[in-house]
Amino acid sequence: MHPQLEAIAGEIRRASSRLDRLVTGLSPEEWSARPGAGEWSAAECVAHLNLTADGMLPGLRGALDGLEAQGARGAGRYRSDPVGWFFAKVVGPLPRIGGRRRGRVSTTAPFEPGPDLPLEETVARFRKDQEELLRLLGRGDGLPLDRATVQSPFSDRVRYNAYATFRIIVRHEHRHLQQAEEAVERVRG
Repeated sequence: MHPQLEAIAGEIRRASSRLDRLVTGLSPEEWSARPGAGEWSAAECVAHLNLTADGMLPGLRGALDGLEAQGARGAGRYRSDPVGWFFAKVVGPLPRIGGRRRGRVSTTAPFEPGPDLPLEETVARFRKDQEELLRLLGRGDGLPLDRATVQSPFSDRVRYNAYATFRIIVRHEHRHLQQAEEAVERVRG
């Protein structure tokens, strides 16, 4: 696998391991408890990632289908387009200032997690999406991922290339896994 794609695969695996560590020994109450008013529980953070995967993975599949249908081949270095580079920066883990994360951003309604998020089901769905993401990444190896565009599920006006889409997804995962870890830490007091 191309080294840049292998790095993304490593981040996908790291996100899965991070969630496994988080839920080991976690009670259902700790899973679903919000650390404060207007803040998401660990369950809501992971459910949001599942909803985001529902929105992002079809675009990636379509981009890969198009590249394969064209018989397109890539070589050399992958590059994010400027919009994708920007979004990968913005959706990544938030910096800490004064012990608190800074830079919260609201999501759009379709990506707001709902109630009733059982730990086992929510985690199993995340793992399934991670497997699909790794499969798609493998499919993309050798294709010019920086030449196929993906429509953002968050805005009709935003598009980025397929390589950037992979980067956006993994950085977004780590952002919300960090948020979930902090939620559990605060709930545990």
